[in-house]
Amino acid sequence: MRSWMRRARMPPRDLPSAREARLGAELRKLREQAGKAAHEAAAWIGTDRAKMSNIESGRRGISETRIRRLTEFYGCRDQRLVGELCAMAREHRGGNWWDAFRGKVPQGNVDMAELEHHSTALRMVHLLLVPGVFQTPQYARAVMAGSVPPPDEELLAARVAVRLRRGELLRGENPPRCQAIIHEGALRMRYGGRATARGQLEWLLEVTEWPSVELRVIPFSQEDVPGHGQSFLYAYGPVRELDTVEVDTPFGGDFLHGADELEKYRRLLEVSEKIALDEGESRQLIQFIAREM
Repeated sequence: MRSWMRRARMPPRDLPSAREARLGAELRKLREQAGKAAHEAAAWIGTDRAKMSNIESGRRGISETRIRRLTEFYGCRDQRLVGELCAMAREHRGGNWWDAFRGKVPQGNVDMAELEHHSTALRMVHLLLVPGVFQTPQYARAVMAGSVPPPDEELLAARVAVRLRRGELLRGENPPRCQAIIHEGALRMRYGGRATARGQLEWLLEVTEWPSVELRVIPFSQEDVPGHGQSFLYAYGPVRELDTVEVDTPFGGDFLHGADELEKYRRLLEVSEKIALDEGESRQLIQFIAREM
């Protein structure tokens, strides 16, 4: 039986990943920009409105051929965007390391790993925590053990494993460029106690030597910190339309990709960059805090 026939008969996904949902959202955005109704788009590719709704919500996959037909119907002339949407449609679950953790950790943990893997560059601002991709095992465990409600040992071990594996991305071949802006307050927090906090700072000093990483610190002496204390990750996609912002909350991350939202966070990044110390000064401050710890 042909693969497209098997896919057509598969039931909708109960829980699409953030990336699967993003593909559907981009197709819906193109349809709305073209002023087309869902039933018109469904008829154009030979399906019904219910299946089109599932495609646009990420609950059902879509073939590359259908994407090209839809984007032609919508009048989209951006062939780079169309090509990247087709590439997303060709992806299948099960072939990446994070797939082994589906159902074992919260979906957002898996979505973060997938987002970072497909990004061309990463920029982040962290005000109370060291970024996850730079955390040591002891630090990550201490932070996650403080979740509400606290995880059991099996879940805690799985979440720590995912976080540590995410960090390998920046040490592998052809890593994405990464700019991390960390507030001095995050460096002085003693998650797990003095020894754990000191070990984390010593590891950060090693991170500053990684060729793909630019690590900068906002010192306490800067009185005006933008963003109302919000930590976030800006992940650059292969085309600007596929950029994504992940915003930290006490109960997981929110993924944002509206054009206006992306522009606001790009401005936050620019302001944060202006008030942060340069790389050399940042390294000196980390060394100073580590000696004090």
